Amino acid sequence: MERFIYKELNEWKNSKERKPLILEGARQVGKTWILKEFGRNEYEKLAYINCDNNTQIKKLFSDFDTSRLLRGFSAITGINITKENTLIVLDEVQEVPLALTALKYFLEEAPEYHIAVAGSFLGILLHEGSGFPVGKTDTLTLYPLSFSEFLIAIGKKHLLDALKEHRFEELNAILPQYIEALRQYYYTGGMPEVVASYIESHDLKKVRRLQKEIIRGYEKDFSKHAPEKDSIKMYTVWNNIPSQLAKENKKFIYGAIRKGARAKEYESAIEWLRKTGLTHKVSRIKKVEKPAKFYEDIDCFKLFLVDLGILGAMVDAPAEEILIGDDIFSNYKGSFTEQYVAQQFYSSGGETLYYYANENSTSEIDFVVDFKTIYPVEVKAGINLKAKSLSTVLKQNEALIGIRFSMAPYKEQDNLINVPLPFAEEYLRLISS
Repeated sequence: MERFIYKELNEWKNSKERKPLILEGARQVGKTWILKEFGRNEYEKLAYINCDNNTQIKKLFSDFDTSRLLRGFSAITGINITKENTLIVLDEVQEVPLALTALKYFLEEAPEYHIAVAGSFLGILLHEGSGFPVGKTDTLTLYPLSFSEFLIAIGKKHLLDALKEHRFEELNAILPQYIEALRQYYYTGGMPEVVASYIESHDLKKVRRLQKEIIRGYEKDFSKHAPEKDSIKMYTVWNNIPSQLAKENKKFIYGAIRKGARAKEYESAIEWLRKTGLTHKVSRIKKVEKPAKFYEDIDCFKLFLVDLGILGAMVDAPAEEILIGDDIFSNYKGSFTEQYVAQQFYSSGGETLYYYANENSTSEIDFVVDFKTIYPVEVKAGINLKAKSLSTVLKQNEALIGIRFSMAPYKEQDNLINVPLPFAEEYLRLISS
């Protein structure tokens, strides 16, 4: 299964300033698989250690003598670890907090050895500030498969190759092929195990079962790694997100969690979910101008989930609504479509996504993308192209170029560009470069 992060891993390997690597990302996005695949293909040897329930590795970290630790890694794996040509992988590293601290010493005392760690990011975060190697590591983030990666996985690489030529208007003629693939992606989402199962069997019930198993795994992580008072709140917020996204106005409302709920009760739980990669927090800006961060209102935000397929499983969206007809593009008040676009933004390398609303909330734009140029972005689930708020903002500032993601064909009209939803990721990559 091809993952675009592979290129970044190669850049890390060949960097003269290489530090020990922490591979971030929510559980089940494929961190273990990609590190093993990278190690087997790009190194002479792979020394892989799973730290979960591993008494040997826990005993090994009694101090930070890197020479002794390297001998221990060799003994545990049976691999003769040598400089430069061995990738050392410590998986489920949250189970051995001292292993995280040791990364500092590997940078300072044994930088010629290549070491990467991964695990439950919730568990890793709990060790920040208590021996966490701040500034002593490189970090990469792995997300669920993007739509482009999904096209490759289902054998439609030719569609992606055509997209990369950026002749979007010519592709209007074969837009139905992209939409058919998008329907499948809306159902499966991008979790590698789920996608692999779908490709192998096309068993839609199994897809849903796997997605729900992943959800249960996330919820177990809440109670396993977070303090009880925080884990309960995380569970509550997590399960409330789909109903928040189903509202016409998707701004997160604390009172929708329970009557009388306040920000101070749940803001720490929301921050936990964001840091673990299980949610994306999209803050409001008061003005569509650069730099967007200057106009950010941190008290107003939308919360999106890590994966489109997980959202479908949480609301039990019927397969026939997604794979047949246009219901999925018009129902649920566009929640699936906004979730999809947000997911493609982060997968394409975007860092911070915003949305715009004026002071009295009479005008709202779904997203604002701040690259070299700032772009107001409207998301339409169908082919209805009316976007009053976007038109108003563009009239107020004629220098802006607006983007509308919809199911309609690609079209450039004055300072507004309509981009078909299946083209969203590649278009975002294009304007970010």
